[in-house]
Amino acid sequence: VTQAPNVYLTRALLRAAHGKFFTVIDRTILDDLTKERQLIRQTRQSYDGKNATKLPALKFAGLLVTGGIVGYDHSSDSGGAGARYLGIGTMREFSRDTVTINIRLISVATGEVVLEVISSKTILSTNTSGDVFRFIEQGTSLVEIESGLARNESVSIATQRAIEVGVLELINRGEGLGFWKFKGED
Repeated sequence: VTQAPNVYLTRALLRAAHGKFFTVIDRTILDDLTKERQLIRQTRQSYDGKNATKLPALKFAGLLVTGGIVGYDHSSDSGGAGARYLGIGTMREFSRDTVTINIRLISVATGEVVLEVISSKTILSTNTSGDVFRFIEQGTSLVEIESGLARNESVSIATQRAIEVGVLELINRGEGLGFWKFKGED
């Protein structure tokens, strides 16, 4: 499972309502941001003196969005079928994994968790194969041929989809609880 699911969360929040629903503030690089602002301030003071223009204040967050990947269930469902007749056979197998995420909306003023959602996405893997197994010339020669194809759904894409569904559910539940209102068509 991805080591940085926050990338998918940030992306989903920024794309909600074409970027008009959330104002996303990234605090993962706060130390780097603070150092860079200090450098800008010092440089302006060195060259502009007392008339240096001030940097605008950093935006503060009213709500924090947090959470993480809370589960990855491998082979929660698996199976297959196959047949062989006179040394010629085919087989098809599948395996189903599930990634589960949790997203929480927390009030900065009170620290209260005001909303939380759990979302999951199924990850499907399939394998199709065929083979030939024959003895030739009264058991003195053996021919064996195998061929197969396996397909695995991307875990990263599944994680991204689970997060996007979680953000959508968060938005809809927040509207239902009166935290925000959707704009009408007009």
